[in-house]
Formats: sequence, C-alpha cells, structure tokens
Amino acid sequence: MSNILRPPLPPFTKETAVAKVQAAEDAWNTRNPEQVALAYTEDSVWRNRSEFFSGRDKIREFLTRKWNTELDYRLKKELWSFTDNRISVKFEYEYHTDSGQWYRAYGNEQWEFAENGLMRRREASINDVPIPESERKFH
Repeated sequence: MSNILRPPLPPFTKETAVAKVQAAEDAWNTRNPEQVALAYTEDSVWRNRSEFFSGRDKIREFLTRKWNTELDYRLKKELWSFTDNRISVKFEYEYHTDSGQWYRAYGNEQWEFAENGLMRRREASINDVPIPESERKFH
C-alpha cells in the first residue's frame, strides 16, 4: 500500500463519510482528471455505466474523455449510507454536449476504500435525461 494518506480515513463515522463525499464532489467539479485520479489507488477497479477498467492511468483517460464531451459539467453528491470502509452515494449532475443539448444524470455509486483513504473500487450506475437549458438546477 502507498504511504500517501487521503483523509478522512476508514473506519468512517457519519461525519467523516459526509466529509469524504463532499471532498469527492469538490474534486470532480474541478473537472481536472489529474487531480481527481489521485484520489484512487494505483490499481483501483471501476465500473462506470457499461465500462469496466482498472488503474489510475485508465481513470485519467476516462475522466479526460468524459469532460471533453460533457461540457460545463456540474455535480452534486449526497451520502446514502456507509460502513467501516465503504460509502454509497446518490448524485445528480448536469452537462451539455457540443450540440448544445443539456442533460441531467442521476445515479448511485458504491465506493470501497483502502486503509490510506484512497478509493480502491468504484461502481457507478447512471441514467441521463435530456432537459431544456431552462430546467437546469446547477449553475
């Protein structure tokens, strides 16, 4: 295991789980693949919709591709539940494509953390709903 620590560390309490979720929301809203990828173990395993991959390099590639096509991305996460080293969240995010169509995505994620606070597993289920720009919640 890496000697890098990413607090809050497991085992989680309600307060530290909420803080971990807020830190993830804040990081993802930077839309910076390099920064966001550092929150995951080198061998982190992901399922995102129908994509399955592992490793920090693949995470960086995925996030770069994501934010190059999901423009003006804005995310809100909320703690759903937690245990010692696992957190579940529900989330919504909005983005538009280069054609100008806006979407709101709804989803759930299950996270598992290593002892150092880096995420070693992420599973995300996501549904996109086209919306008119006038119905955006997040600006």
